[in-house]
Amino acid sequence: MSRKNCPTTFEEDADSSEVLEDDNRSIIMGLIAQLRKGTDLSRITLPTFVLEPRSLLEKFTDFMSHPELVVKASKTIDPVQRFVEVCRFFLSGWHIKPKGVKKPYNPILGEFFRCEYRLKDGTKAMYISEQVSHHPPVTAYFYALPELGIFVTGEAHPKAKFLGNSAATVMKGYTRITFSELGNETYEITNPNVYARGILFGKMTMEMGDQSTIRCDSLDLICELEFKTKGYFSGEYHSVSGKIKRQSTGEVLYEISGVWTQELFIKGKSSSKESFFNVAKNPVIPKLVESLDNQEWNESRKLWSKVTAGLASNDMDYATDEKSFIENRQREETAIRQKEGVEWKPRFFVINKKDEYEFKGASGIDYKNLSKTKAHLEKHMFSHATSFPKEAHTHEQGQRILITKYKPIAA
Repeated sequence: MSRKNCPTTFEEDADSSEVLEDDNRSIIMGLIAQLRKGTDLSRITLPTFVLEPRSLLEKFTDFMSHPELVVKASKTIDPVQRFVEVCRFFLSGWHIKPKGVKKPYNPILGEFFRCEYRLKDGTKAMYISEQVSHHPPVTAYFYALPELGIFVTGEAHPKAKFLGNSAATVMKGYTRITFSELGNETYEITNPNVYARGILFGKMTMEMGDQSTIRCDSLDLICELEFKTKGYFSGEYHSVSGKIKRQSTGEVLYEISGVWTQELFIKGKSSSKESFFNVAKNPVIPKLVESLDNQEWNESRKLWSKVTAGLASNDMDYATDEKSFIENRQREETAIRQKEGVEWKPRFFVINKKDEYEFKGASGIDYKNLSKTKAHLEKHMFSHATSFPKEAHTHEQGQRILITKYKPIAA
């Protein structure tokens, strides 16, 4: 894969807040005037200036940005300490965020994102995600370090709601981490929710809130985390606390606390508090992504490249036009499928017997030959389609025309 398009690290902001310009706030207020408390925001078109210049499919890679930590976990012999290391890995990715309150692009149906990571020892981590449903929105993803028998599967079912002076994204779904070399020992994780505060008055602020859990039934261990939002008069931004317990007895083995954008701490029953994860001392491993020229039309960076260019140059009219074009094309594709009675199917994922999206390449994994598994997954994750849907074209007057016939996106 090409090493040219490694993304830049987002600049950290102490409180992830921003003050909107008057024109932008008036646009937001006009939009809000049409909403009621509890309104589902998934069908609402948000103004372009609130967008983070990347797709939600790519944003999920934030939680894979410290693969060395999950490698350490898989090699930890003591079961309790291994669980602690998995907790460290889960908490390590939250600090990667945009400055201010920004929302990633809503992926279109069939959009996908893929990348790889190279660790210092040469080990390769691979990631692929696909938008497998649009209404309701569902993202499926698969992440693996196949040479080490580490496999991560998951689904995200975000649902955004308007709450008055804030908007919430409820993060339903799951993430499962499996260590095949440890008898398929599996950790199941749920995510906290996301809040955008100060929409009507005050500074706009992005926060994480509510509960999250990490559970390993075979080890009889659970970590119960609470991501805390700042109160009006007390508390601090981005704090989290949690306890690692025996599930069967409720015995507390460790306590976790701190600020997830800066430093987290851990304390055992008979030990003093010590640093658990320090953002400043743990640089992320950059994603390695193919150049735009080599990407398929519905890979995230290629698909949204003109919107991203408009945001980068602060040309909001251009970005809005390009965003509208993508969304209108998706509506037309949906209408054509409905008219012709065509069922859309994902390219990289399939529904299994548990009614969950499973990566198609997972069925061919050889757990007894992980070198062979690496080659197998590379083929299924990074191969290119032999045929492509037609691109939108331009007529003589320069107006962009929507295509009325598409080849199926699914492979």
